[in-house]
Amino acid sequence: MVNVKKVGDFFSIRELRQKGLQILGLIGLSILAEAQIQVGLAQSPDNLPDDEAAEILQVGIGGTPPFLVESVNGDFQGIVPDIWETIAFVNGWEYELILQTETQAALDAVATGELDLLVGPFSITAERLEAVDFTQPFFISGLGVLLPEESPPIWERVRPFFTRTALSSVGVLLVCLFLVGNGMWLVERRHNPEEFPNHYLRGVGNGMWFALVTLTTVGYGDRSPKTPWGRFIAGVWMLISLIAVSSLIGGLASAFTLALAKLPEDAIRDPGDLRGTRMAVVQGTTGEAFAAEYRAKVVQRPSLEAAIALMEADKADGVIFDRPTLEYYLSQNPDLPLRVADFNLNTENLGFVLPYDSPLALPLDVSIVALEEDGTLVRTAQDWLQGELNLE
Repeated sequence: MVNVKKVGDFFSIRELRQKGLQILGLIGLSILAEAQIQVGLAQSPDNLPDDEAAEILQVGIGGTPPFLVESVNGDFQGIVPDIWETIAFVNGWEYELILQTETQAALDAVATGELDLLVGPFSITAERLEAVDFTQPFFISGLGVLLPEESPPIWERVRPFFTRTALSSVGVLLVCLFLVGNGMWLVERRHNPEEFPNHYLRGVGNGMWFALVTLTTVGYGDRSPKTPWGRFIAGVWMLISLIAVSSLIGGLASAFTLALAKLPEDAIRDPGDLRGTRMAVVQGTTGEAFAAEYRAKVVQRPSLEAAIALMEADKADGVIFDRPTLEYYLSQNPDLPLRVADFNLNTENLGFVLPYDSPLALPLDVSIVALEEDGTLVRTAQDWLQGELNLE
């Protein structure tokens, strides 16, 4: 896909976005560019002969949202296009945007001179610097891990209620209710047959009901002892109930806590848990190296969407990719049962790619530093990461 951009096309995309604030930054950049000319930067494109200065730059562009977003009308938007268009406008460059879908192929195109420049969220690594050059970083990122948001099965939630401790506590409680019920029936049946009948099951049943009401301090009053021995048993049971209730509440609270907070035993909580797991990565990205470093089983896919689809098909345990991209993906798909792990695998500097000894290097570095100083880089990134900008 090729998009041809000229200087006059710039405001058709940018005029509705922070135009007032950016104009101030552009003026400062223009002054810096003029200073470059004055000190004899003969290799700057602005100082080349007219036939060379008018040359249209072959600019590759790649990345994933929010760094690169294709709008409904086919234009490129996102963090990278916004930053690049600002830089190109200030330097007076005309260019063709050529979409790059594979990272390694795009880097090779820069190394061979097929592309004058490659813009996108490309990690600056020692291995890549052996073949191509990078600009000053325009964004600091990190590798994150996308994981399924798995809820424990029903049995996992109720299993704490069936542990030996929980069952033994309930068993002891039932035995106590049975003993108190029998005791109340034995001492009350002759003197209080209306409330504790002579029939064993009915009488003991009423006695256990009395014990349960007393235990819970509900106090219905439908059953009460009349004999001294009955009142003695009831008094002792009341004192025992104070301890029994406290123990029961403590046990139930622990069971509820376990039931609601219990995670699967194989949950990935830190980078060390990646060992032996199946991690999907995008071919040509730094995720490959870090997945191997943490001894995960690497499964390569050509795109982020393909990697996520692999995980959703239960053929991978997670996806390793740039954290901002993963978080943006989830913000655009809030109904997916996915989450980004709480840890990062590394910290990465992202920059644009160009050949060594490129005359574009110095003006690009100066422009990026100036945009960082006036806050444009931060504002642009925040607008896209927070979803404040809509596709046109």
